[in-house]
Amino acid sequence: MSIALQTATAVLLVAAILAATHVPLGAWMHRVFTDERDWRVERVVYRLVGVDPRTEQRWQGYAGSVLAFAVASVALLFLLILGQGLLPWNLGRSMHWDTALNTAVSFTTNTNWQSYSGESGAGHAVQMLGLTVQNFVSAATGIAVAVALLRGLARRHSDRLGNFWVDLTRATVRILLPIAAVAAVLLLLGGVIQNLASPHSIETLTGVQQTIQGGPVASQEAIKELGTNGGGFFNANSAHPFENPGPWTNLLEIVLILLIPFALPYTYGLMVGDRRQGAVAVGVMGTLLVGSIALATWAEAHAAAGPLASMEGKEQRFGIVWSSLFASVTTGTSTGAVNSMHDSYSALGGGVPLVNMLLGELSPGGVGTGLYSYLVVVVLAVFIAGLMVGRTPELLGKTVGRTEITSAALVTLTMPALVLLGTGLSVVLPTALDARANDGPHGLSELMYAVASASNNNGSAFAGLSADQPYLNLLLAFCMFAGRFVPIVLVLRLAGSLAAQGRRPVTAGTMPTHTPLFTTLVVGTVIVVAGLTFFPSLALGPIAEALS
Repeated sequence: MSIALQTATAVLLVAAILAATHVPLGAWMHRVFTDERDWRVERVVYRLVGVDPRTEQRWQGYAGSVLAFAVASVALLFLLILGQGLLPWNLGRSMHWDTALNTAVSFTTNTNWQSYSGESGAGHAVQMLGLTVQNFVSAATGIAVAVALLRGLARRHSDRLGNFWVDLTRATVRILLPIAAVAAVLLLLGGVIQNLASPHSIETLTGVQQTIQGGPVASQEAIKELGTNGGGFFNANSAHPFENPGPWTNLLEIVLILLIPFALPYTYGLMVGDRRQGAVAVGVMGTLLVGSIALATWAEAHAAAGPLASMEGKEQRFGIVWSSLFASVTTGTSTGAVNSMHDSYSALGGGVPLVNMLLGELSPGGVGTGLYSYLVVVVLAVFIAGLMVGRTPELLGKTVGRTEITSAALVTLTMPALVLLGTGLSVVLPTALDARANDGPHGLSELMYAVASASNNNGSAFAGLSADQPYLNLLLAFCMFAGRFVPIVLVLRLAGSLAAQGRRPVTAGTMPTHTPLFTTLVVGTVIVVAGLTFFPSLALGPIAEALS
């Protein structure tokens, strides 16, 4: 079977599974966030934290709650990691303070960048009580912010966006926990391990001593993928046979990554009363993702002209197609999990994951973050189209005025500013340059990839950068925190300004936002904005390497 046919078959298989789950999961999430009743376990949570579930918040209060929860999460996880030597099942693990801070920020921001080796940096207690918990609540935070923006589009003359604590709890209890539990069982059936065993040595058939690691892997692996988190229990991440034993677990993990991002557009359509809007979102996300998969697979297959030339850094049990597909999916979302090492890809093949992140990770983006990133681009596209035809820009009957376009523009500028300034600073500092495994264009790609991964809350790495040093730990921690919460505050500001408006009736002069033409306009906006911003940097990195 040709590479093209293999790729088409793989994409169609994943698409068929997502098509089957798109409507029921999207409808369930709509019901979760519009239900006026609370489950008993949720009421217990509200009493423990002192929250009145019937009280809604303005955008400022919603944003303040998100930030307060984030700061508290970073502080508690930081202390937990530093004190893991006092905990049971610590396995003698420890981290330096800057690595611990980087890790705490990373898991709180849904980035899951790991400067440490998974199996040697955190004991079982930290994995379960700290990292896995943040895998749930950081993903739930992204969903909550997306739902708040949808309420802003759906409501009229309102200054309320819902209650963050209610949205956080419901996203965790009603969506993430049930799906993750089922996924963990499926992963166990596929061979992923789940135990509390300490490392032990065995003698191989060749007489060599090998250390076998154990741990509660399946429970973390499930939410790692479902919540588009990406932090691996093992250093090899989803290339490790204990995390991803074979082809069907690989397929399951890919589906888990895409499950919620591709179902949320249906929720969007239901909440704004027009399912066609959700269909356009799926069209934009799917177009960008399929294009990425096709380009990455073509580049890696082309590089395989010599015997096994492109198999460096790839697992034989996955091959070129499923490795390239996984790479595109994990960087098109905010996941960052890997089943192959992107540093070993060809110049163009390695450039595809980098470009995926630089697009703003809305192809389809992370859990919640992908949808609100898409809607920010829609606001920009509507505004640009309005300027082109001389009409007042509107989105679902809401005027895109000064407040709305300012918020959207600042969201769009935050990530490029962090990436370009962070990379620019790093290429002139010896401590960062010494961390590279390569010189020249590939070395620039390693540095830029790390900063882009942190600023986009992705977490994947080129695997050629020795990032566990104070400068890079602190720089990337800052990029992760700013890249996560500056856009969130601005998105909530946008949601508040939209909710305060009424809704204009549709007229002959209203630009439709549910047509194939508008889908093309949004895709073009994404590509043009990213291209104008990052082409010079890409020309010095992966493009220069490909041409050399």
